[in-house]
Formats: sequence, C-alpha cells, structure tokens
Amino acid sequence: MQAERPSLYTLQFIIMAAANLFVISSLGMFYLLPVYIEASGGSRADVGIIMGAIGFSSVLCRPWTSGIPDRLGRKSSYTLACCLMVAVPLGFMSLNGDIKEFYILLVLLRLAHGVALALYFTAGLTYVVDIIPSSRLNEGVGMFGAAGLAGMAIGPAVAETVSSHWGFQVLFAAASATAAAGLVLHLPLPGPSHGRPAGEAPSFFGVLFRAKTLVVVLLSSLFGLALAAITNFVVPWAMDRQITPASMFFISYSASAIAVRFIGGATADRFGERRLLPFALTLTGSGLLLLTALNSSTILVAAGLMTGCGTGFLFPCLGVLAIRGEPSDIRGKLNGIFTGSIDAGIFSGSIFLGYIGEWFGYSALFLAAGAAMGLGIIAVRRLLPRHP
Repeated sequence: MQAERPSLYTLQFIIMAAANLFVISSLGMFYLLPVYIEASGGSRADVGIIMGAIGFSSVLCRPWTSGIPDRLGRKSSYTLACCLMVAVPLGFMSLNGDIKEFYILLVLLRLAHGVALALYFTAGLTYVVDIIPSSRLNEGVGMFGAAGLAGMAIGPAVAETVSSHWGFQVLFAAASATAAAGLVLHLPLPGPSHGRPAGEAPSFFGVLFRAKTLVVVLLSSLFGLALAAITNFVVPWAMDRQITPASMFFISYSASAIAVRFIGGATADRFGERRLLPFALTLTGSGLLLLTALNSSTILVAAGLMTGCGTGFLFPCLGVLAIRGEPSDIRGKLNGIFTGSIDAGIFSGSIFLGYIGEWFGYSALFLAAGAAMGLGIIAVRRLLPRHP
C-alpha cells in the first residue's frame, strides 16, 4: 500500500505564498521608476545607475543579511524585511521637483531597497523551506516562487494604471500599501520550529567556500546571467527587428514558468535536482540561442516558452540543491548565497552582455548567453556528485 504524501498546501504555506505575492507586487511597481526618472529630468545614464543600485546593494549586503534568519529567527526576520519593504516606498514620496535636487537621496533609497530585498528573499525562502515537507521541497519552493512570478506580472500592470491616473506620489503610496498587505497577512502565523545544533554555526564565508556551495554559486550566477539577457535585451532586440508587441515574449515566458511550477515540482522531487538541472539548462540555453535567429513573432513566442520552462525548473532546483541535507542553522546563509548569486549574475551579466551587444550585436549577445548555459551543464556533470 502506497504511503500518503505529506501535506504541502497547509494554511501556513498558502498565507506565506499570498504574502509573497503582495510584497513582490510592490517591488514590481518600481519597474516604472525609469519613467519617473526621465520625467524628472534624468538621462538614460541616470536610469542605468539608479536602477542598478538596488542590485548592487542587494549583492553587497548578502554576507550580513544571510545570517539574520539563523540568528534572529525565521518569522522575526521576515517581519523585519516586510517592514523595510513597506517603509522604503514611503521615502520616495518625499521626492519632488528636478532630479538634480534629490539625486543623492534617490540613489540612497534604491540602495536601501536592495538591502530590504536581500533580507526579504533570504528570510522568506528560509521560512518557507522550514515548513515544506522534505520530500516535496522542489514543489514547495516552486509554488512559493510562482506567487512571486504572479506578483512581478501584477505589479507593473497596477503601477501603469495608478501612475497614469493619479501620478507617481500615489504610486509610491500604493507600493507601500501593497507591501503592508503582505506584512499584515503573515503576522498571525507561528514561526517555524527548527532545531539548533550544539556549537557555534559556521560563518557566512565558511559556508560559502565549500565545494557544493561553490557549485551552487556558479550555477546560480549563470542563471542570473540568463535572466539579465531576458529582462534587459529581449525588448530592444525585438524592436530592432520590428517585431511587436515585444510583450508576447514575456507573456509566453511567464505562462510557461508558472505552468512548470504547477506540474514540474513533483517531477524534480521524484528524480532529483541533479537529473533535472541539465534538462532545465538545455531548455533555457535553447531558448536563448533561438533568439539569435529572431525574425518573426513565432520565434519570439517559442523562445519565451522555452526560456520560461527552463528557468521555471532552475529556480526551485538550484534553491533545493543549496539546502538539501544541510542543518537548519545555516539555511539562512545558504539561501542568501543562492539568491545573492542570482543577483550577482544579473548585475554582472547585464554589463558583460551589454558590451558584447555593443561590439558584436544582439545575435552575438544571445549566443554568449546560450553558451553560458552549456557551461552550466558541464559544471553539473563534472562537479556535482551522483545521487541515487
């Protein structure tokens, strides 16, 4: 007689997923910040610096923020992160006039948003991992991430409507209120229980410089590079090829990424992360390589479906690979290293791919991004031990 599967979709998990949707929707509203910067007199260079500041601080603060869930506790850390995500958008409401008058404050707010985001991702993922049955880790991490994907789609749509009708001051207030909904939702929940092994836990860098962790860092950074290619360069490439609307790519990308979370999580738990990662990297790389031959909306949609499916597997598989079999007192650090490596890949990949695109064109840019996924496949085959 087959044993009953442990429950994943508990009330605690559902509420945390709903809270994640609200907080990430708040973050998604800031996709319209470049419009605000240019409307305030900023240049494209200003847009690049200000938009990049959040990623810079998010990566830089990871050694500090990653240990907070292990020291302060899962729920307390998540509550603190939500409070910061509520507070930072309120700071944007104090900005008014020409950008030259508040440029430094704007950069500081973006840096603060990066710190809040780093703590939020680390604390949220660590909390959720502690309440997911070990046999359903991929499914649970994937579904929690699916709520975030939905938030990233909802946030910009709401922001566009709010800003066009009531302006950016109301938009910033709405972003704060949306994050506050996530804060309020999770407050009644208990903190997950986890044992603390005797002795002092290893430091962030002690956890980082381990063989398996370094492989996770490499693979997650390559994943971030793929995301940099997708988020930064697909739209200008499609416009250059006169293929509109470019949003077709992101609609197909989001649909397949979310669909994979619903149907693919149990597959990853059954076969294991090591077996699924080459498949996920191949799908992602194939979609990126397909973009080198972009000449129709059909190719654009097909590339979106392939990359969405691939990255839909990559996030939970890499996240679970990082913490599978690890003691609870270092899960915060491991989640911080995992998410920080993605951020680092996005940040460095944007610069690296930008120069390739500038020197050799968009086809070469997506060729390089696709080839990087091939490097990831080699790393999985050569550096990760085989599991039964």
